[in-house]
Amino acid sequence: MPGSADPTAINAIAVDAEDVVTALEAGRRSGQDPVLRVTPPFSGRMRARIHRDGATDYEDEPAPIHVEPDAFVTESAPAYPTPAETEDALRTDPTVEYTRERHRERHAEAVANWREAVTDHFADTVTLDTPSEPHEVSVSVLG
Repeated sequence: MPGSADPTAINAIAVDAEDVVTALEAGRRSGQDPVLRVTPPFSGRMRARIHRDGATDYEDEPAPIHVEPDAFVTESAPAYPTPAETEDALRTDPTVEYTRERHRERHAEAVANWREAVTDHFADTVTLDTPSEPHEVSVSVLG
Protein backbone atom coordinates (compact mmCIF):
# COMPACT_ATOMS: atom_id res chain seq x y z
CA MET A 1 0.00 0.00 0.00
CA PRO A 2 1.55 3.33 -0.99
CA GLY A 3 2.02 6.03 1.61
CA SER A 4 0.43 9.43 1.80
CA ALA A 5 1.65 12.95 1.11
CA ASP A 6 -0.23 14.01 4.26
CA PRO A 7 1.97 13.87 7.40
CA THR A 8 -1.13 13.74 9.60
CA ALA A 9 -1.41 10.11 8.45
CA ILE A 10 1.39 9.37 10.95
CA ASN A 11 0.25 7.78 14.22
CA ALA A 12 3.60 6.71 15.64
CA ILE A 13 7.30 7.32 15.13
CA ALA A 14 9.99 4.75 15.89
CA VAL A 15 13.38 6.19 16.77
CA ASP A 16 16.65 4.57 17.76
CA ALA A 17 17.71 5.56 21.29
CA GLU A 18 21.32 6.00 20.13
CA ASP A 19 20.21 8.39 17.36
CA VAL A 20 18.40 10.61 19.86
CA VAL A 21 21.29 10.62 22.35
CA THR A 22 23.85 11.29 19.60
CA ALA A 23 21.76 14.15 18.21
CA LEU A 24 21.32 15.67 21.67
CA GLU A 25 25.05 15.43 22.36
CA ALA A 26 26.06 16.83 18.97
CA GLY A 27 23.80 19.83 19.48
CA ARG A 28 25.33 20.57 22.85
CA ARG A 29 28.98 19.82 22.07
CA SER A 30 29.47 21.26 18.64
CA GLY A 31 26.70 23.73 18.05
CA GLN A 32 25.48 21.65 15.11
CA ASP A 33 21.75 21.36 14.64
CA PRO A 34 21.04 17.67 14.11
CA VAL A 35 17.42 16.60 13.80
CA LEU A 36 15.49 13.38 13.56
CA ARG A 37 14.03 13.30 10.06
CA VAL A 38 10.85 11.56 8.94
CA THR A 39 10.93 11.02 5.18
CA PRO A 40 7.80 10.73 2.99
CA PRO A 41 5.70 9.06 1.79
CA PHE A 42 3.95 9.05 5.16
CA SER A 43 2.05 6.18 6.76
CA GLY A 44 0.72 5.22 10.18
CA ARG A 45 4.09 4.08 11.54
CA MET A 46 7.23 5.89 10.47
CA ARG A 47 10.91 5.84 11.35
CA ALA A 48 12.83 8.97 12.37
CA ARG A 49 16.56 8.91 11.65
CA ILE A 50 19.34 11.25 12.65
CA HIS A 51 20.08 13.90 10.05
CA ARG A 52 22.21 17.00 9.96
CA ASP A 53 19.83 19.94 9.74
CA GLY A 54 20.35 22.58 7.14
CA ALA A 55 18.38 21.55 4.11
CA THR A 56 14.91 22.90 4.78
CA ASP A 57 14.03 23.99 1.26
CA TYR A 58 13.14 20.71 -0.38
CA GLU A 59 12.20 20.74 -4.04
CA ASP A 60 9.99 17.67 -3.84
CA GLU A 61 6.65 17.69 -2.09
CA PRO A 62 5.86 16.59 0.47
CA ALA A 63 8.97 17.66 2.32
CA PRO A 64 10.50 15.53 5.08
CA ILE A 65 9.61 16.47 8.63
CA HIS A 66 12.41 17.53 10.96
CA VAL A 67 11.96 16.89 14.69
CA GLU A 68 14.31 18.52 17.20
CA PRO A 69 16.04 15.90 19.37
CA ASP A 70 14.91 17.72 22.53
CA ALA A 71 11.32 16.86 21.59
CA PHE A 72 12.09 13.19 22.28
CA VAL A 73 13.07 13.74 25.94
CA THR A 74 11.09 15.04 28.88
CA GLU A 75 11.87 18.25 30.75
CA SER A 76 13.23 16.14 33.62
CA ALA A 77 16.10 14.87 31.44
CA PRO A 78 19.51 15.61 32.96
CA ALA A 79 21.52 18.51 31.58
CA TYR A 80 24.51 17.71 29.40
CA PRO A 81 27.71 18.06 31.48
CA THR A 82 30.03 20.84 30.41
CA PRO A 83 33.82 20.73 30.72
CA ALA A 84 33.64 23.73 33.05
CA GLU A 85 31.23 21.94 35.39
CA THR A 86 33.47 18.89 35.41
CA GLU A 87 36.50 21.06 36.17
CA ASP A 88 34.69 22.84 39.01
CA ALA A 89 33.65 19.52 40.57
CA LEU A 90 37.17 18.16 40.26
CA ARG A 91 38.82 21.27 41.72
CA THR A 92 36.48 21.26 44.72
CA ASP A 93 37.08 17.56 45.44
CA PRO A 94 39.56 17.53 48.36
CA THR A 95 40.46 13.88 47.76
CA VAL A 96 42.14 14.37 44.37
CA GLU A 97 44.59 16.73 42.74
CA TYR A 98 43.52 18.50 39.57
CA THR A 99 45.37 17.48 36.41
CA ARG A 100 44.38 17.93 32.79
CA GLU A 101 44.39 14.16 32.30
CA ARG A 102 42.15 13.62 35.33
CA HIS A 103 39.84 16.38 34.05
CA ARG A 104 39.62 14.69 30.66
CA GLU A 105 38.90 11.31 32.27
CA ARG A 106 36.27 12.72 34.64
CA HIS A 107 34.55 14.59 31.84
CA ALA A 108 34.46 11.49 29.63
CA GLU A 109 32.94 9.62 32.58
CA ALA A 110 30.38 12.39 33.17
CA VAL A 111 29.34 12.30 29.50
CA ALA A 112 29.05 8.50 29.55
CA ASN A 113 26.87 8.72 32.67
CA TRP A 114 24.72 11.40 31.02
CA ARG A 115 24.31 9.29 27.85
CA GLU A 116 23.01 6.42 29.98
CA ALA A 117 20.81 8.55 32.25
CA VAL A 118 19.12 10.53 29.49
CA THR A 119 17.66 7.33 28.03
CA ASP A 120 15.42 7.09 31.11
CA HIS A 121 13.72 10.33 30.06
CA PHE A 122 12.28 9.61 26.62
CA ALA A 123 8.92 11.20 25.87
CA ASP A 124 5.87 9.10 25.03
CA THR A 125 4.72 11.53 22.34
CA VAL A 126 6.11 14.27 20.09
CA THR A 127 4.34 17.00 18.18
CA LEU A 128 5.16 17.25 14.50
CA ASP A 129 5.07 20.60 12.74
CA THR A 130 3.06 19.84 9.63
CA PRO A 131 2.03 22.29 6.91
CA SER A 132 -1.59 22.20 8.06
CA GLU A 133 -1.34 21.98 11.86
CA PRO A 134 0.71 20.60 14.76
CA HIS A 135 0.17 16.83 14.93
CA GLU A 136 0.87 14.72 18.03
CA VAL A 137 2.14 11.17 17.53
CA SER A 138 3.31 8.41 19.85
CA VAL A 139 6.98 7.50 20.12
CA SER A 140 8.48 4.00 20.14
CA VAL A 141 12.11 3.94 21.24
CA LEU A 142 14.26 1.19 19.74
CA GLY A 143 17.39 -0.15 21.40
